[in-house]
Amino acid sequence: MAYTHTTILWLLLIQFLVLLTETGAKVPAIIVFGDSSVDAGNNNWIPTIARSNFEPYGRDFKGGKPTGRFSNGRIATDFISEAAGLKPIIPAYLDPAYNISDFATGVTFASAGTGYDNATSGVLSVIPLWKELEYYKEYQKKLRDYLGETQADQRISEALHMMSLGTNDFLENYYSFSGSRRSSQFTITQYEDFLIGIAGNFIRSLYGLGARKISLGGLPPMGCLPLERATNVMGGNDCSDRYNTVALEFNDKLKQLTMELNKELSGIKLVFSNPYYIFMNIIKSPSSFGFEVASVACCATGMFEMGYACNRNNLFTCSDADKFVFWDAFHPTQKTNSIISNYIVSKVLPEFL
Repeated sequence: MAYTHTTILWLLLIQFLVLLTETGAKVPAIIVFGDSSVDAGNNNWIPTIARSNFEPYGRDFKGGKPTGRFSNGRIATDFISEAAGLKPIIPAYLDPAYNISDFATGVTFASAGTGYDNATSGVLSVIPLWKELEYYKEYQKKLRDYLGETQADQRISEALHMMSLGTNDFLENYYSFSGSRRSSQFTITQYEDFLIGIAGNFIRSLYGLGARKISLGGLPPMGCLPLERATNVMGGNDCSDRYNTVALEFNDKLKQLTMELNKELSGIKLVFSNPYYIFMNIIKSPSSFGFEVASVACCATGMFEMGYACNRNNLFTCSDADKFVFWDAFHPTQKTNSIISNYIVSKVLPEFL
């Protein structure tokens, strides 16, 4: 049978697509730990005021539905999941609408308001990091029942485990009037080191449970969050240099921790995902990224409101969130999440995805 030139091209294309499908699934699942930056609604199912399962949160999410994500739409890990060829959203582990068949390709144990420090989770009565790890162990048992021991172990070792937390440890705890007494117990440098120790032990625990591909997320320029700018009256409502300096210092220590653990733990692939500079570029030059407003948020007055203070009855809430870098006083818009996640995917995660 003779093949035409066009038929040969089509056959080669089909072979290429089959090969791409077989080899492209480097990451069969994305497993997430952290705070509100990656919580897809776990806090909906615990007794806390740190929630966002009401309008206008989620108004640009598919179906216009509030899910518990602290955004007008999707969050960064949702975009990363889609970039990996998996589903376009990563569901919350505590959401009863999902089960192990959904979680087998992606799950988040994150809880808005939490941090590395147990005392941080106590401020708003949210899920501490150690409890997220307990949920992960429970998840592994369910995964083994669902896939079988061998396949589940393989999936865990090949899955990308992502961590995104730390901001609350500083802003909701150390520097907060209503937080714990950490500021009287530690200097800021000592507290950074205290958190680094917890981060290192958490990664070792993940490694002990079979995780081999891990992304350790850094802090954003937290001094530029609208809430911090609004309260920086003496600084002319500009970004708080003090908080940004802490973020940079802590990120340097996270990067150092990454290098140390890559040497210590055989077979691990640990990367440091640093959102600081891309986020700062967006804030300092919003028009370059298609934004109009970076100093205040879309929701309500854009200076102080988040959670229940950001409600659908507020007349000040903007009509087009895509013009704003921030959705509420603490969290970025879906568009910002998309830009940052695209940067992380292209610059940090290529070897995984």
